[in-house]
Amino acid sequence: MGDLILVRHGETEWSLSGRHTGSTDIPLTENGREQAKRLAPLVASHHIAAAFVSPMQRARETARLAGVQGAWVDADLCEWDYGGYEGVTTVEIHRTRPDWFLFDDGVAPGPPEHPGESPEQVGARAERMLAKVDAALAEAEGSVVLISHGHFLRVLTARRLGLRASDGALFQLATGTVSRLSTEHRRHVVAGWNVRPPS
Repeated sequence: MGDLILVRHGETEWSLSGRHTGSTDIPLTENGREQAKRLAPLVASHHIAAAFVSPMQRARETARLAGVQGAWVDADLCEWDYGGYEGVTTVEIHRTRPDWFLFDDGVAPGPPEHPGESPEQVGARAERMLAKVDAALAEAEGSVVLISHGHFLRVLTARRLGLRASDGALFQLATGTVSRLSTEHRRHVVAGWNVRPPS
């Protein structure tokens, strides 16, 4: 069975400033585009059987610039729905909720179109995505690439390893990086994490 290659999109204005960016569809910065381009050799070093990408433009542009061909757009790869914390920084949230922690507490309710997700809801979405990954890995030789978002990919990694969704907190993930989940003795393992290409 092939590996699971995780690509976090390049930098945006909001990722740079620490604003929670879930449903807001903002583009990459110029630096973010450069980060995405530099990912191309890392992605090309794998034999890719299938690729899936979040519908958000920051992920789709990263996929294109990193040379990922024919990726299926899948809404299950969207970032955590931050609800009432969309566009808000952790520092701002801590002014009224000093002990707040996303992976334990989830988010404040938002508008009907983006009500927010609990860690368990994000975990369930990650499990749906992993079922699609396993189906793709079973159909063809090679690895599967997912181009998505930081918090979602952290939860997906936790679930792949048999951990709780909230344990995604353990996996720091920077913009413009590639990570690899593999197997050892038929168990899922982290084979490479938060890898930045040479600048």
